[in-house]
Amino acid sequence: MFTDTHAHLYLKQFNKDIDSVINNAVKNGIDKILLPNIDSGTIKAMLQLESSNPQLFGSMAGVHPGSIKENFKKELEIVERELESGHYVGVGEVGIDLYWDKTYKEEQIYAFDTQVKWALKYDLPVIIHARNAMDITIDIIRQNQSGSLKGIFHCFTGNIDQAFEIMKLGFYMGIGGIVTYKNSGLQETVKEIPLEYMVLETDAPYLTPVPFRGKRNESAYLVYIAQKIAEIKNIDLEEVAAITTDNAEKLF
Repeated sequence: MFTDTHAHLYLKQFNKDIDSVINNAVKNGIDKILLPNIDSGTIKAMLQLESSNPQLFGSMAGVHPGSIKENFKKELEIVERELESGHYVGVGEVGIDLYWDKTYKEEQIYAFDTQVKWALKYDLPVIIHARNAMDITIDIIRQNQSGSLKGIFHCFTGNIDQAFEIMKLGFYMGIGGIVTYKNSGLQETVKEIPLEYMVLETDAPYLTPVPFRGKRNESAYLVYIAQKIAEIKNIDLEEVAAITTDNAEKLF
């Protein structure tokens, strides 16, 4: 059995066939799918999807760095109210993204640090989006790590030195479809990371693994990511499933 620790199945890309997407996932051994939030505009759809199958889905609350704009304090207020409800299994998807736009860099840093502190306050794992910002995000986690902070560096594509820094902090790395891309460089890093520090994720509908690259991603495709990791590490698929699922269960 597998856990997809990161999938946005509540987005409009799945409106027409969500039932078959769920059935495909279950048929492929996915027995838990965790839903990271994007911003205040996605909370309702995410919670509706979770309520349709609470055994399968778990929701998280957070503001994605791409949604940190002029109104970011209002967005943070909404998320804090959601977290206070006690309904959520994680704080996410949060972090820093300096790939497209650095206009709100300082606001992103402030929002990320604030939400990391909420993860500590509510004893929840934090799900981190770091793009062109790996060292900054690691540093903020280091500053906040008192021994009880936990979480995932989602869509990990860092180098081996960054991987070891993340492991020292007691965090997991989310490995997704990029590991199946020939020239990503991630395969060499994954070879060096112990399975005990990995969880699996699709980031559906994005980052679809080979052989479906270029099409919409979905949770059923998690098995292709697991197969690639098994191949890289020269171990059985069952071992990848057992250890990564155990990691996810410990975390959530």
